[in-house]
Amino acid sequence: MVPELPEVETIRRQLAPLVEGRRLLRVEILDPRWSRPLAPEELAEALVGRRVERLDRRGKYLLWRLTDEVFLAQHLRMTGAVLCEPKPEPAHVRVRLELGALSKTAEPGAPRRVPEPGARLQTPSTRSRVPRRRRLVIVDPRRFGTGELLLGEEAMEHFFAARLGLEPLDERFTTEHLRALARGRATPVKAFLLDQRRIAGVGNIYADEALFRAGIHPLRPAGRLSSAQCARLREGVIEALGEGIDARGATIDDFRHVDGVRGSFQDRFLVHRREGLPCPRCGTTIVKMIVGGRGTYVCERCQPRPRGTGRGLALPAAGSAGRGLRPPAARPAGRPRRRPASR
Repeated sequence: MVPELPEVETIRRQLAPLVEGRRLLRVEILDPRWSRPLAPEELAEALVGRRVERLDRRGKYLLWRLTDEVFLAQHLRMTGAVLCEPKPEPAHVRVRLELGALSKTAEPGAPRRVPEPGARLQTPSTRSRVPRRRRLVIVDPRRFGTGELLLGEEAMEHFFAARLGLEPLDERFTTEHLRALARGRATPVKAFLLDQRRIAGVGNIYADEALFRAGIHPLRPAGRLSSAQCARLREGVIEALGEGIDARGATIDDFRHVDGVRGSFQDRFLVHRREGLPCPRCGTTIVKMIVGGRGTYVCERCQPRPRGTGRGLALPAAGSAGRGLRPPAARPAGRPRRRPASR
């Protein structure tokens, strides 16, 4: 499972207070594939000595903003994770980072650290327990993760403009914007949602969950979505991503928080990976099918199959119901009104 927007945002929120305002003292890249096209030594030389001004996110990328408009675009891909001070050091470490202590007096341009509401204020006794340096490791069993050096604001914006569309949490991601993107496209809406060049940050999990919330079958051609369906799909995507962030991501295979803890959104799945189990709304058995080369989960009563699509893509549950996932929390009582299939 590739970490999607909620997983990467969870990592960003946990990692930002640990790295912002600190200087990179050492960058050890153990896997040359991580830094391509640069050699590990070239990338390390460009990063060492620079202060982390801010840690941002673009779609599924972590964006390290360093001094002098130097940027590191980090993608975790399928099995990447960033861990802080792990003991003992885990297997499959690809990169080690060491960051210096926070300066007592912030330098010009350094972020001012404001405690969040409810945060414990540091006293002389607690301050002495805060490590003066931070050590991070990037682990990646399958070695697909990358770190790309971008020099200058213009280069950074060009890099993302060529790869990412708007993300659903952007205020510009309106129903009208979504309908304009979909207009004239014959590709199934599930594959349409996964195209990062059009919609950034949505992956397999959240596409399934969003389509179920919207009552739209994943095989429906994107260009045949009505205005009402686009509005429901936009709301469904935003709701699914928001719940994923609240649950601090979903852990199915390798995703972990910065402290090694796993996410919990997998316990709230409504359809994803629940083939053979009853739909939480209507009780119909959830089926699995392949759409755009990806395993896809659907309730074909709540998400009516569009006319003109055969049933050959559906996969039998074959006794694998739910793969051990817990049923989601019960929905409000009452049978929802079934939406008729759009023609």
